[in-house]
Amino acid sequence: MKHDIIILNFSNVYTEETFYKNEKIKWINCNDISGANCFCDNEASAEICRRIKDLPPQGIHFIDSGNYHYVSKFFTDKINEDFILVVFDHHPDMQPSLFDELLTCGSWVKASIDTNKHLKKVILIGTSDELLNKIDKRYTDKLIEFKESQLEDRTAWQQFYDMHFDLPIYISIDKDVLSPDEDVTNWDQGKATMPELKRLLSILLKHGKIIGIDICGECKYSILGLQDSSISKDNEINRQLAEINLQDYKS
Repeated sequence: MKHDIIILNFSNVYTEETFYKNEKIKWINCNDISGANCFCDNEASAEICRRIKDLPPQGIHFIDSGNYHYVSKFFTDKINEDFILVVFDHHPDMQPSLFDELLTCGSWVKASIDTNKHLKKVILIGTSDELLNKIDKRYTDKLIEFKESQLEDRTAWQQFYDMHFDLPIYISIDKDVLSPDEDVTNWDQGKATMPELKRLLSILLKHGKIIGIDICGECKYSILGLQDSSISKDNEINRQLAEINLQDYKS
């Protein structure tokens, strides 16, 4: 049996999609939490953690738009063994916090490295070459970069995979890693195609022990005035990702 699909509803965007209708899901309503959009203040952080306190890091978690990507930290904080975090994202999310260590969607990876003793390596995949160059060099020993410019180099990726994946893996996907031709998000986007994303995921899933996966990158269609075709693209990508059966890849 598949793990439950967990949906965290912050913006009500998932009410416009149908990919989960025939799946076993847990719906966690978070649209009444203030102080959570892009920046997560202490009160919002405590409330989100309270609402997911009984949910494990295992399974597939849909966590709304990239504005809420920091929720990945709350799930990975639950992992009680050494692990590798694999992040598909156009942005490295390694920015220093601007407001007294306030957790943000752009700082959560850095915050995870700084605070999680079980997090041994972070693999950034499909991330902008330019943005990677801006990361504080003090984190070099914790980061492994598979740049946007390397996405089509299958030989390089296979060598990369063989060399570094020696621990259980948690995967975090921000769909802004995809080209705008593939999907539309509310952030600037990368160049990956859906076949490339699925190819790289298939390599990871063969690793043998996947702890869990989370997915963000939704777009509030009614605000941006997008057409039904954009909703359909987003819904179809989520459907394909929701079909992943993590039980098949447990050691």
